[in-house]
Amino acid sequence: MPATPVVVADVWVDAGAALEPLEWVGMAHFLEHMVFKGTQRLRPGMFDYAIETQGGFSNAATSHDYAHFYMALAAEALPTALPDLAELVLQAAIPDEEFGRERQVVLEEIRQAQDDPDWIAFQALSEQVFPDHAYGRPVLGTEEVLLQRSPAEMRQFHQTHYQPENMTIVVTGGIPLEPTLDLVRQTFRSFPTPATRSARQAGQIQPWWGVRRQVLRIPRLEHARLLMAWVGPGVDDLNAACGMDILATLLAEGRSARLVRELREERQWVLDIGGSFSLQRDCSLFMLQAWLEPDRVDAVEALICDRLSTLALQPVAAAELERAQRLLINDFAFSTETPGQLAGLYGYYDVVASAADSYTYPTRIQAHTPTSITTLAKSFLSPNAYASTVLLPTA
Repeated sequence: MPATPVVVADVWVDAGAALEPLEWVGMAHFLEHMVFKGTQRLRPGMFDYAIETQGGFSNAATSHDYAHFYMALAAEALPTALPDLAELVLQAAIPDEEFGRERQVVLEEIRQAQDDPDWIAFQALSEQVFPDHAYGRPVLGTEEVLLQRSPAEMRQFHQTHYQPENMTIVVTGGIPLEPTLDLVRQTFRSFPTPATRSARQAGQIQPWWGVRRQVLRIPRLEHARLLMAWVGPGVDDLNAACGMDILATLLAEGRSARLVRELREERQWVLDIGGSFSLQRDCSLFMLQAWLEPDRVDAVEALICDRLSTLALQPVAAAELERAQRLLINDFAFSTETPGQLAGLYGYYDVVASAADSYTYPTRIQAHTPTSITTLAKSFLSPNAYASTVLLPTA
C-alpha cells in the first residue's frame, strides 16, 4: 500500500483455545498476555515502551481458532521493531514472577466478563450449541482451572504450538516487497525447541432435533435478552457460509431487514434486534439476538420461528436479495481500506482456510440466487432445531 506511511505487522498462530486440553482451559488466552512479558533479552514493558515512543501501538487477541499479535507504526520503523515482535512471540520467557502477577489480571478479566449480561448470555448459549466441543468453552477460561496452572505448563503449550508450520506473518502498508520478505526471513527463524504434539482433540459437534432452551435470571438487568442460535457451515463450505451472511443481513441488518422492520419498527415488540454469522474452522454459529421487555420474549421467539418457516418455503424477492448482497459487498470494500484491516483479513483466512479465499468473498456473495438462499434457510435455520437462551431480571 504505497500511499500510506503506516505499516502493520500481524503474527497469526494456529494456537487458539480449541487446542487446549480440557484441564488447561484458558491457557491460550493467558499465554497471549504472557508473550508481552518479555524474553531473556527484552524485559517486561520494554517492547511496549519502544513502540509507543515511536507513536505506534501493539495488541493481541485470542479466539478458539487462533491467537494473533500485531503492531502498527511508521513504515520506516519496521526494521527495528519487527525483530523485537518476533522475539516476543517466538522466545517468550514466561517468567515465574510475572506469571503470578498476570494471572490476577486475567482473573479480573474473567470477573468483569461475568458481570456483563451479554457475555453471560452468549457463553450460556455456546455451551448449549457445543456441549461436547471446545467452541462451547470460554476462551478466557475459568478461575478454578487457571489457579491450578503453572508456568511450566504454559511453556509446554507455547513450545508445542508456536512453531513455523502454525504461523502466518502478515505485513501491510507503505513498505517494499522484497526487503520486507528478507526482513521476515531473518527475524522469524529462532523458534522454540518443539515439545511433544498431541492430536487435536477439540471434541465433537453433533446435530440435534428439538429446541434447547434455557432461562437465566440476572440481578439488576434492565432489559431481557433473547438469543437464538443454529449451527452453520464451516470453512470447508465457504459458498454456503457466504450465503449465511446474506441470511443474517436479510433478517436483521438495517431498518428494512425483515425482523427489524416487523419487530422493532412496526410492532415495537423489541428495543433492538440483530443477526450475525460467525465463521469458524469446524463449524459456524448463526445467531439472532433481541433486547426486549420480559413479557414479549415468548411472542417474539414464536414470531421468529414462523418467519423462518416462511423463509424456507418462499424464495426471496430479487430486489431484497440484491440489497443484502450490495450491503455485504460494500461492507467488505469498506473493511479493506487500511493496513490493519487487510492484515486481519489475510491472517484470519490463512489460519482458518487459506489467504486466497479472502479475495473471493464478493464473488461468492454475488453468486447466490433466491433459490440458493431458500435452500440454505431450509437446511440450516430450522424452527424445530435450535438453541435459545433467555435472560430475565430477577423477580
